[in-house]
Amino acid sequence: MTPANVTINDVARAAGVSKSLVSLTLNARPGVASETRERILQTARDLGWTPHPGARGLSTRRAYALGLVLRREPRTIEVDPFFASFIAGVETVLAERGNVLVLTVVPDRAAEERAYERLIADKRVDGFLLTDLLAADERIPLISRLGSYAVSLGEPPGGSPFPVITRDYDSGIDELVRHLVQLGHRRIAHVSGDERMLHGLRRRERFELAAAAAGISPVVVTTDFSPEQGAEATKALLETEDRPTAIVYGNDPMAIAGMGVAHERGLDLPAELSITGLDGSHIGSFVYPSLTTLDNDPAGWGTAAATALLRLVEDGEPGDVALPPARLVVRASTAPPSAG
Repeated sequence: MTPANVTINDVARAAGVSKSLVSLTLNARPGVASETRERILQTARDLGWTPHPGARGLSTRRAYALGLVLRREPRTIEVDPFFASFIAGVETVLAERGNVLVLTVVPDRAAEERAYERLIADKRVDGFLLTDLLAADERIPLISRLGSYAVSLGEPPGGSPFPVITRDYDSGIDELVRHLVQLGHRRIAHVSGDERMLHGLRRRERFELAAAAAGISPVVVTTDFSPEQGAEATKALLETEDRPTAIVYGNDPMAIAGMGVAHERGLDLPAELSITGLDGSHIGSFVYPSLTTLDNDPAGWGTAAATALLRLVEDGEPGDVALPPARLVVRASTAPPSAG
């Protein structure tokens, strides 16, 4: 018998008690003598018994699962290391507590709304992890109206009754722009992400404020955060007569795609073109030249979000979490511009 196959019946037989007494003990219910309770708990530990999430859900009305509904193109998700690291952080917390993650990828708003309604109606999850907040995000009132819980990555414009996980990017973006200006760059471009998403819009707005404070007027090209559009934006920028000497990308995958375009055109990086990202992906330290970026810690986002949501579900405590600020990580992809 392996621990994964141990049942309540096995615990009852080994402890010499009834199945009902084992059930009362393992569900922390009254009616069991303290000596008997301790014997049952010790027997369960000795056998390696762990509760089955579905069985627990029947008695506690919990699914022991959290939901993550992503409305993005699958191609964008598969090449963005943020999501893999974020999910790894979530799973670290869930695995310790015997919970699971239910991931759903949807193509549009209507499918997204149906996914939330179905998961809540079927009681498949206890709450949701909300990423990619929009300026007019209807998910929070929807989830609240349907009687479920959520935690959001970022502060919604209208506030939220649920926990909010935040990280200050402003100081990191300011630091990044100062770094480029101190190196001698004056022609700096920004390839921003999808500005329907709050983090894409806020990063672009902060970049423009920092650039204005440094006395420069940057060129901004808007994309959907995908490497494909990041590459196309890079090509367009490099074909301009007064091409930039530095490009700041809205995320690291676009920055890495931009590097590929620059290498293909024979540019000497970073002497002829400095490139930076903004979200601290681990892979950026292995490309050539290694990518200057901001320290974002996607796994830390996942750990904080899952912990806050479980605290809300289990204890009714809606605590916000402020993560450490995103700081500048200087690597080899930035340098003073070459003369001319």
